[in-house]
Amino acid sequence: MTAGQSLRRVRFAGTGSFAPARRVTNADLEKVVETNDQWIVERTGIRERRYASREEPTSLLAAEAGRRALEAAGLKPDDVDHIVVATSSPTRIIPPTATYVQKRLGCMNASACDLVAACSGFVYAVANATALIAAGRSRATLVIGAEELSKIMNMKDRNTCVIFGDGAGAVVLTPTDSDSDVLYAKLGADGRLDELIIDWDYGAVDEAQVPHDPVRNTIQMKGREVYRFAVPKFVENIHEALDACRLKLDDIKLFIPHQMNARMIEAVAERLNFPMSRVFVNIQHYGNTSAASIPIALDEALRTDRIARGDVLLFSAMGAGLTWGTMIVRW
Repeated sequence: MTAGQSLRRVRFAGTGSFAPARRVTNADLEKVVETNDQWIVERTGIRERRYASREEPTSLLAAEAGRRALEAAGLKPDDVDHIVVATSSPTRIIPPTATYVQKRLGCMNASACDLVAACSGFVYAVANATALIAAGRSRATLVIGAEELSKIMNMKDRNTCVIFGDGAGAVVLTPTDSDSDVLYAKLGADGRLDELIIDWDYGAVDEAQVPHDPVRNTIQMKGREVYRFAVPKFVENIHEALDACRLKLDDIKLFIPHQMNARMIEAVAERLNFPMSRVFVNIQHYGNTSAASIPIALDEALRTDRIARGDVLLFSAMGAGLTWGTMIVRW
């Protein structure tokens, strides 16, 4: 952007989502870990989740969601300037999953990178893509949240293996001459809470210098501690966002939270005194898909006519790191 230019407004031009065909029900998990349907539903609200096969890498899920978002936006692969994939379960550590998405879609005019912020990744990625477009650096950015957490789970740990699933969701962001869709975005993190949700061995350096153990290369989570921190933090972040936009909760048509746990979502809504009828929840079908959960939910909400043009939407997420992000959007 050159001197004297004003920031460009940003709109959501299209959405898309994709989930693997394989459904894993609570009854299926009863066969591999000491649990049952009632225990899972009471604590998480989850009834089934999707698992990708070995022949379905994260990049395949991401590319299919991206393809659908481009079709919804009426754009061709060559129209895309940037691809950002938010993921904590990449196809490979090197190269970025986004480069495989670029190749699968044929977006050869686009840059491609991954963004790692765990469950907050999609909000982080949209906030960064919004800045690119506002600064005049992009005509079309494809933002994808994609995860295959089934491949880094300890299937003997009922506190985690019943929660997570696989899937991908995508949005296309473009400039607009009308009012901007993105009204507010704020990101945050507290690295002192890194051990609350962690995969110790999924990387090149072990800072703790602990002898290798296969279980350490899986997601480990201190659920109670996460709950105690996350619920009030969600409420704080949401009030801060509303105040910054001079809005009230009554102005929010639909709250689309990260689908972390249905009971946590209910607790946040209760503390806000916000009706669950205006909270979009689909965790019962997909489980916690981390960075993919908000874009999957957004796409599903649009396809089921829960969103109309002009509606004010609230996105909020929190994940490993701990990281968090909140957005307010006028659709």
